[in-house]
Amino acid sequence: MAVVSDPISDFLTRFKNATMAQKEDFTAPYSKMKEQIARILKEEGYIWSYEKVGEGPEALLKAKPRYSGSTPALKNLKRVSRPGLRSYVGADEVPKVLGGMGIAILSTSRGIMAGHTARKNNIGGELLALVW
Repeated sequence: MAVVSDPISDFLTRFKNATMAQKEDFTAPYSKMKEQIARILKEEGYIWSYEKVGEGPEALLKAKPRYSGSTPALKNLKRVSRPGLRSYVGADEVPKVLGGMGIAILSTSRGIMAGHTARKNNIGGELLALVW
């Protein structure tokens, strides 16, 4: 198995590829951060469910993308902050994705949250990804 230098980007890419191939579910190596991102994606309606499968270093995160008929809820996503170039935004700089039709995912001092929640709580942080 290859070493992944950006595990969050790997998770988001697996999610995007699974939806474009209309897969019923997909798996990725488990981490608490990926689980929190999956929680936000579930709250915002991009996935049906997610669960941790297994224990220890072999644990996986299994998620089921949401579809409306054969059309995926996810149209596209963009990884913004990455290990080589971090991107931070203030509370007033949190982007609105497609005029509010998509979500921004931020890592804040109060945990990982959607952009609209961060704006409401007046919190900035590291802009992880944009999803629409």
